[in-house]
Amino acid sequence: MYYKQLDDFPKNFLWGAASAAYQIEGGFDADGKGPSIWDVYAHQPGNTFKGTTGDVAIDHYHHMAEDVALMAKMGLKAYRFSVAWSRVIPDGDGAVNEAGLDFYRRLIKALKQNDIEPVLTLYHWDLPQALQDKYNGWESRQVIPAFEKYCRTLFEAFKDDVKYWVTFNEQNVFTGMGYRWGNHPPKVQDTKRMFAANHIINLANATAINLFHQLVPDGMIGPSFGYGPVYPLTGAPEDVLAAVNADDFNNNWWLDVYCRGEYPYFERKALTRAELMPEVTAADDALLKSAKPDFLGINYYHGGTVQQNRLEKPVKAGDAKEFSATDPYLMQPKAEQAQSPEVPMFNAVSNPYLAKTAWGWEIDPVGFRVGLRQVYEKYRLPLFVTENGLGALDELKDGEIDDSYRIDYLQDHLKTMKEAITDGVDMIGYCAWSFTDLLSWLNGYKKRYGFVYVDRDDDGPKDLKRIPKKSFYWYRDIIKQNGAQIKA
Repeated sequence: MYYKQLDDFPKNFLWGAASAAYQIEGGFDADGKGPSIWDVYAHQPGNTFKGTTGDVAIDHYHHMAEDVALMAKMGLKAYRFSVAWSRVIPDGDGAVNEAGLDFYRRLIKALKQNDIEPVLTLYHWDLPQALQDKYNGWESRQVIPAFEKYCRTLFEAFKDDVKYWVTFNEQNVFTGMGYRWGNHPPKVQDTKRMFAANHIINLANATAINLFHQLVPDGMIGPSFGYGPVYPLTGAPEDVLAAVNADDFNNNWWLDVYCRGEYPYFERKALTRAELMPEVTAADDALLKSAKPDFLGINYYHGGTVQQNRLEKPVKAGDAKEFSATDPYLMQPKAEQAQSPEVPMFNAVSNPYLAKTAWGWEIDPVGFRVGLRQVYEKYRLPLFVTENGLGALDELKDGEIDDSYRIDYLQDHLKTMKEAITDGVDMIGYCAWSFTDLLSWLNGYKKRYGFVYVDRDDDGPKDLKRIPKKSFYWYRDIIKQNGAQIKA
């Protein structure tokens, strides 16, 4: 849809930036913090790029005041961060570590003093290692009451100061990476176990939302989902059907549970036929139906393109799209998992119309608008963009970083987001990924996302000096004018 003029961003639109505890905090054992699954996994040889870990990361734990001061200088209206579960409850379900809780209390206070809305993520992939050892992590229902206790601790501590809460970050990504591809902890390669763990996480999500509505009646809570719209490669009906299948498999499988309290019918039937459907009790169904999110968080980097499945349309050697270990959304089977459930449904391919980042991720700002439109039309919940950004090889030259490519990327995505608002999508805010440079889970420190450069590399922390990039000042001006300079 074409517009000569775009609607304004909402008056109280939350212009923000985001982070995750393990990727920035450091202080892995400071003040009584217990180990998380990532603290352990990153120290196992061969699991991360050049053996990089979050032991120090960018040491936000000890640079928090400096980082918040930079947020204030930028004029941020919101800052999305995650709490490290094992910093607050070191063994996952035992005594509360008051020193760990106090770190987040001080962070929230500093944000509020600078008129920055805290957006608190309860779980961003760092399960306490004690729960992995004790219960086998998310494969056991016994983790649900532990998560409920952890959530209760945070709800009661911060209910008066935090309005926006995120339950799980990219459940579709961390279950696939951890339980199917085996390149995140717990390093499992078993599709059936992935779907089983995913169901337990759905129950934990519903439990947290219901508890939140009891304890924080004036707040808003919802999951953040790694969303990617799906395109058919051609107008051939077989490719269109493949795109419908892929959307069901990659998006609706999670979003329908979050927003409708039920698994999508066609996908549930397909997994049952493949003997991959997890056990769902009547009590499970009731719990999932009872939990209603107040908004949906959308993490957008790219979508995917598909064609007719490879069984009906065999693929020539070398023609199939090869996915990297960090390609987050389309779950395309590897050779050893050719029996995977999506094989009869669709075959993922590269989109010939899209450029790619240095890491092979397609750049598709129009897909951002497509995705926002699709999700809002289907579920009619306010949307909060909780991640969107560009990972790049930023270079420090003469004390400055000219990341004009990041500005171009973000400018294009903000324009299509503004077009989606003009279309009628109800938007709460936008948190760019990320505020500072940080640890990329599997790519170390060379893949930079931040508005603020942090002087460290894969070989060590150096002096950790914070240096605002060119994009820092560009985004500051966007915030100051509430995006008025973004035109049709």
